[in-house]
Amino acid sequence: MTEPEYIRLVKETEIFKNCKNIVIGKGNENADILFVGEAPGKNEDEQGLPFVGKAGKNLDNLLEKVGLSLNDVYIANILKCRPPENRNPSSEEIKAHTPWLIEQIKKINPKVICSLGNYSTKFFLSEGNIDKMDAQPGITSVHGKVKFVEINGVKIKLIPLFHPAAIIYNKNLLPLWEKDMEIVKKEVKENLAQKKLF
Repeated sequence: MTEPEYIRLVKETEIFKNCKNIVIGKGNENADILFVGEAPGKNEDEQGLPFVGKAGKNLDNLLEKVGLSLNDVYIANILKCRPPENRNPSSEEIKAHTPWLIEQIKKINPKVICSLGNYSTKFFLSEGNIDKMDAQPGITSVHGKVKFVEINGVKIKLIPLFHPAAIIYNKNLLPLWEKDMEIVKKEVKENLAQKKLF
């Protein structure tokens, strides 16, 4: 059986040749909430799972604080392989790795996507157009705000959130994150209520 195109594209990138594991995602594949970060780090590359380092442990704690767990969410990254020394992804790498993420979004069909941090947020706000990412507003001005975007024909309800790693270094972001997550939960509930009406 031949591999799907989206896997082949990832395997053709330079970062695939240097990584230990392709990091696909973790959590509930039928979740209403999909978290999307930028790329795997060192720990993620070694274990083959996203958000397993310090930021991952913090994300687990943050979810627990708002009454959620891995059973309620799915977590993925834009890039499926770790860029060397955690450098910023190149536009070619993003273009090659995006189809896999789009495939995941179609399969999971979440009610809400939460972009984690600046990079992921700019990616979604630019609707996957790498050349327009720099022109997008930063996470500080858009966190917790519901946005509607479309990537490759897939309509997305987006709620940008601060990255769990940022909250480790700046505790003042914690109340903002918790408030933003209440907005996420409210959006999911409203979506479920609308479904029952039809």
